Amino acid sequence: MARSSRKIQRRFAVRTSSIHGRGVFALQPIARGERLIEYTGERMSHDEADERYGEEHEDSPHTMLFAANDEVVIDATNRGSSARWINHSCAPNCEAVEEGGRVFIDAQRAIQPGEELTYDYQLVLDERHTPALKRAHACHCGARRCRGTLLGSKR
Repeated sequence: MARSSRKIQRRFAVRTSSIHGRGVFALQPIARGERLIEYTGERMSHDEADERYGEEHEDSPHTMLFAANDEVVIDATNRGSSARWINHSCAPNCEAVEEGGRVFIDAQRAIQPGEELTYDYQLVLDERHTPALKRAHACHCGARRCRGTLLGSKR
């Protein structure tokens, strides 16, 4: 059997980000609407996630949890895909799409090589989104119309 001489090209890479910590960057052009990656990790209930991380992350907005739907939270801390490093932006080039309890990251627009992949986290917490809570979840995306927080509207 002949081996294929086609080389698989990586579409993105994880490296240091000017937004926050690590980020995911395009290595080649990405078309609008292209499905990039699934957000994977350990699947658990919201109650399990609260029990595991509630106190540990009480004063830290940094977790790798994604609420896939009302029943399932995906914890990408261990065994998660590179999607866990995609940073928030108030002017994102990607979006998170939930399908059947799974979360995928799709390109919202054409993305050029070297561009950091981002999506709007739109975090919504149970408690009132006070100015102090918004500061605790500060955004550093640098977008022209940055809203200053990772928190989204509760409406």
